Amino acid sequence: MQRPLAIPAGTLPSFPLPTAPSAPPKSVLAMQGIDKALVHAEVISPASVIPLSTAEQDPYNSGLSLKTRRRLFDLGISELFAVQTTLLPFLIRRSWSLYTPYSAPRDVCVSAPTGSGKTLAYVLPILEVLSNRIVTRLRALIVLPTRDLVTQVRETFEAVGKGRGLKIGTATGQHSFAHEQAQLVSEIDSGLQGGSSKVDILICTPGRLMDHLNGTPNFSLQHLRFLVIDEADRLLSQSFQGWLAQVLTAIHWRPSESSSPASRLSSEDTCQPRNCDSLAPVCLDFEHRGYFQVDVDEQRGFSCQKLLFSATLTRDPGKLASLGLRDPKYFVVQSQPEGGSGDAPSHLISERFAMPTTLTEYMVICEPSQKPLMLLHLLYNRNIRNALIFTKSSESTTRLVFVLECFEKSRATERARVAVRAYSSDLPAGERKTILEKFKAQEVHVLICSDLISRGIDISHVSHVVSYDTPVDMRKYVHRVGRTARAGRDGDAWTLVEEQEARYFKAMLRGHDHLQKVKREKVARSEIQPFMENYQVRSVDTEGLCE
Repeated sequence: MQRPLAIPAGTLPSFPLPTAPSAPPKSVLAMQGIDKALVHAEVISPASVIPLSTAEQDPYNSGLSLKTRRRLFDLGISELFAVQTTLLPFLIRRSWSLYTPYSAPRDVCVSAPTGSGKTLAYVLPILEVLSNRIVTRLRALIVLPTRDLVTQVRETFEAVGKGRGLKIGTATGQHSFAHEQAQLVSEIDSGLQGGSSKVDILICTPGRLMDHLNGTPNFSLQHLRFLVIDEADRLLSQSFQGWLAQVLTAIHWRPSESSSPASRLSSEDTCQPRNCDSLAPVCLDFEHRGYFQVDVDEQRGFSCQKLLFSATLTRDPGKLASLGLRDPKYFVVQSQPEGGSGDAPSHLISERFAMPTTLTEYMVICEPSQKPLMLLHLLYNRNIRNALIFTKSSESTTRLVFVLECFEKSRATERARVAVRAYSSDLPAGERKTILEKFKAQEVHVLICSDLISRGIDISHVSHVVSYDTPVDMRKYVHRVGRTARAGRDGDAWTLVEEQEARYFKAMLRGHDHLQKVKREKVARSEIQPFMENYQVRSVDTEGLCE
């Protein structure tokens, strides 16, 4: 045993002075609390595109079958966009079989600009995988926030999946509950629990989905292979009767011990040679004896793959945890900033939102009383047509349409009329559909709307977006401007900013490293002077509607 060192009498040992610990780098602080899988997200350049080939062997390894590639060519699609080039091979290469209970697929989260092809990025893998199905079961569930989006996604499925024999259904509340029940499930059958689905793919809104889960006999998610949550940030921020927890519970449904073997699973859904590979003889023997069904039931829920898509995908750890993601893989379509340090992913430091590369953005700062004149300047001096104009509410939409119609009447003899219509949640679904069809046919030149339409609706010829009322947050801004510059086309986005709002609006853009990308447009008084006389005359009757 060593003796302690002797300290001379009258002296004290010397200890180092305390020092403040070094602060963690900003990159580390920025990533605190973020899912580790999100930290290691795969960043995809928006410029990444690959051509489609109709050759027998796909030289570009898109993962798509020859039948699908030929169908896309027939629809006028000759190349895959950035989000599709990476996501399709990832989803399809391990999904040759319908269920993979012993090699569960990874869940996927995708953040990509609006108009970058997210819908096709999940439609194509679902069609490829479900083409292997033999018996009709509900195997793909797509949840969307609005009825209009449901209609749009169904049209995409039907166009691309033509000739595959897959049955597609919708549930939005647009038809009676009894009518939807008849379209989705057969009459109650004592043989199979949850085995009476009339559709392979269901596209729905969350509220109506809850109605069927709780009120439709034989409606089941036990065979689900894909759960797609499109516009995920909005759906995760709203409860919709606690839809997410109920859906996840329904996916992992397990039959009671008293269930007969016949009521648990059909042979097509348990183990066949194409699903079990070399274990097929053993699986089929066990299944024949009635031993294997419960084990497969327990595994079936783990074959359901969750796919989340949004232009503004949440980073909230609590919301992501509520999804119960399994080994998630994140894909982010975003340009890498020039001169980046590389010590942290750029999409995590300031939560940048990806914008289409073909989008040009402007802001016009003006007095509140001049906003209608600025809009008239854009419509007449800049000749803006095929435009969406966003307001803050349905009431504001109605008022602005009235002002423009009054102004048009006073100028009808001077130039061609600009057809303006309102599009808001106050209108019946049938009338909204008619207005959209007229807008797509360019019978209506300008559509004035609330944020109802800013989520996911794809209208190909929209060349201009005007935010008449400044968006209150960056997410609303992203989804509004994303209605133009879609699928590689050029587009302009204008924001009319009142002087008292300018500081907040600039701070919002600066906080997301986006201010330098929005050009300041100055409008000379001489450019709006020709409109002032007519505007003042018409405003006598509207009493403040122009403010």
